[in-house]
Amino acid sequence: MMSTPSGENESLRELEIEIEAEVTLVESSHAEEAVNLSVTEWLFDPTEVEREEIGLRGLLDAVEVLEDGSGPGDHAA
Repeated sequence: MMSTPSGENESLRELEIEIEAEVTLVESSHAEEAVNLSVTEWLFDPTEVEREEIGLRGLLDAVEVLEDGSGPGDHAA
């Protein structure tokens, strides 16, 4: 397993906190409720909100992998 330098680890932690805040914001938008409204009443496209949440969760997973220090191909057997 590789280790990350202390400064890099702190930067990753800060990035993780920011991404978690974005995920919380997207979750609190209640995009699923917009589906029940007329398209003209939408403040946002629920599909775009879902895509954004998926992207943020993928980014969050990537940051967590980097924090753990495992690289591509490093799998527990």
